[in-house]
Amino acid sequence: MPRKRTYLLCPPEYFAVEYVINPWMDTATPVDRELAVKQWHRLRETLLDLGHTVHELTPEPGLPDMVYAANGAFTVDGTSYGARFRHRQRAAESDAHRAFYEAYGWPYVAPTETNEGEGDFTYLPEAHGGLILAGYGFRTTAAAHTEAQEVLGRPVVSLRLVDPRFYHLDTALAPLDDRTIAYYPGAFSAASQRVLAQLFPDAVLADEADAVAFGLNLVSDGRHVVLSSEATGMAAKVKAAGYLPVPVELSELKKGGGSVKCCVAELRA
Repeated sequence: MPRKRTYLLCPPEYFAVEYVINPWMDTATPVDRELAVKQWHRLRETLLDLGHTVHELTPEPGLPDMVYAANGAFTVDGTSYGARFRHRQRAAESDAHRAFYEAYGWPYVAPTETNEGEGDFTYLPEAHGGLILAGYGFRTTAAAHTEAQEVLGRPVVSLRLVDPRFYHLDTALAPLDDRTIAYYPGAFSAASQRVLAQLFPDAVLADEADAVAFGLNLVSDGRHVVLSSEATGMAAKVKAAGYLPVPVELSELKKGGGSVKCCVAELRA
C-alpha cells in the first residue's frame, strides 16, 4: 500500500560534470543542462502527482552536484544527521542542507565523521523493529555508522560496498516498502551478502544489468516505484513482486553518477 511521503529536491540549475569523483563521470561528455532541468521537473511532477509533498533546496553556483539532494543529510524521527562529504568539491553542500533544515525547524546534528547522507543510509521502520541499513567502503566511513546510531537511536547494520561503480548504498540497494528491499548482491562483500540474505530472505534480487542501469536508485512509496526508464529489467522485477513501476527519464543526470534516488531525500518526521 502507498504511504504519503515528504521529499526534498534541488533543481539542477547549475548542474554540470566539471570533475570526476565516481566512475560514471566524464568531463569530456557534454551535458545538456536544459534537458537536465526538464527531466528533473518531470521527476518532481511525478512525485507530486503521486500525492507526495515536495520541498525544494535552493541551488547555489559553484556546486554542480547539489541536484543530488539525497546526499546532504539523513533524517529519521524528525532528526537530521548531517553530511560530511568525502570530496572537497561537494563539501560546501553541507552548509546549504543545514540551513534548510534549521529554517524549517527540524533538529539538525552536525557530523564529526565522513558520510554522505541518504546516499549511504536508508531506514526501514517496520523491518526488525526499525532498522537503518548503512553502506561504507567508498564515501561513508564505518565510524559514521556508529555516530548515526548514537544520534538517531536506531540500530544500524553496516554493509560493505566493494564495486566502485556502486559507490553509494543507494545505487545498490533500495527499500520497496517499510520492510522489503531490493538489492544487487554483487555490489557487496561476501559477508554483507550473507547478512542481507539472513535479514531479508524475501528481497527482490537485481542483476548487474539492473544495477548498471541505475535500476536500484529508485524511490518507492510502498506501492509506486519511481525508477529510471532505462531500467526495464528492474521494472519487470518490481512489477512481478506486486509493485507498480513508474519510469522516468533522467539520462542527463546519470552523467553525474545519479538517478532518481540521488535526487530525492526523504524527510521522515
